[in-house]
Amino acid sequence: MVEGGLRGKEDKSFRINLLASYCHAVFAFAVGNITSLFLSNLSINTMHPMLNVAVKAARRAGTVINRASLNLERLQVDRKQHNDFVTEVDKAAEAAIIETLSEAYPTHGFLAEETGEYNSDAENIWIIDPLDGTTNFIHGFPQYAVSIALAVNGVIQQAVVYDPTRDELFTATRGAGAYLDRRRLRVGSQDRLVNCLIGTGFPYREDQDLEKYLKIFAEMTRQCTGLRRPGAASLDLAYVAAGRYDGFFESDLKPWDMAAGALLITESGGLIGNYRGEEGFLKSGEVMAANPRIYAQMVQCLAKYSVS
Repeated sequence: MVEGGLRGKEDKSFRINLLASYCHAVFAFAVGNITSLFLSNLSINTMHPMLNVAVKAARRAGTVINRASLNLERLQVDRKQHNDFVTEVDKAAEAAIIETLSEAYPTHGFLAEETGEYNSDAENIWIIDPLDGTTNFIHGFPQYAVSIALAVNGVIQQAVVYDPTRDELFTATRGAGAYLDRRRLRVGSQDRLVNCLIGTGFPYREDQDLEKYLKIFAEMTRQCTGLRRPGAASLDLAYVAAGRYDGFFESDLKPWDMAAGALLITESGGLIGNYRGEEGFLKSGEVMAANPRIYAQMVQCLAKYSVS
């Protein structure tokens, strides 16, 4: 009888302890979710208003692009020059971006790939590539992006690179960090070029110096783990900011290819410049980016090829 009573007490105690553990786990789970939701809402609420509008514009352009990607056979493609294409989707996406930004900021100017400059004397200039990686898009190769940057008196202050295929949103505000969705970005931690994965871009127009690039390609191939050329510079720079690449270099780019990605790099702790490690890359089109240690090693390899 005594033994039965003890067993009953032990079972009751076990059930109480089990229930207490369960309640503790449920409480911890609930608190964790509430905290996560609070932080997520805090991140949304504290996003700079101009960046918020740029995100809205980028997503609107992404919707245009994704819809068109479902029926690529019907695309109207025009050739701007050899291997340089523009589609009706580029134009429609750019129109959506400019309309969204203009509604919010009617006095701002624009530097856009397809429509060129508008109100270029304005203090605030939006630098836009509505579809970076048009050739990839035409062929159904899922590596393209929307790139939007805001320059205030010539200094990039806001940046958005949006990958509509993967629904990845890279953003940055000067002095406030760079983010992939709501995750803070940091460049990679590699300290030896020999261990690095490096992104690049190949010459594709007739007026570009292919022979010089082949020399650069050969040297960098010997110096690093591997080179990659997916074909969308804005995403390449975003990938350096996210630590997916350890570095990136390319020449003959335009401001809309680099502007947003440049701020992502610096706000994630990286460095960006020309092949000599100097400023002025937005004008020269010659760009190189990496974490500080790899940046210095890339300068040693690329400086002699600089034309800036």
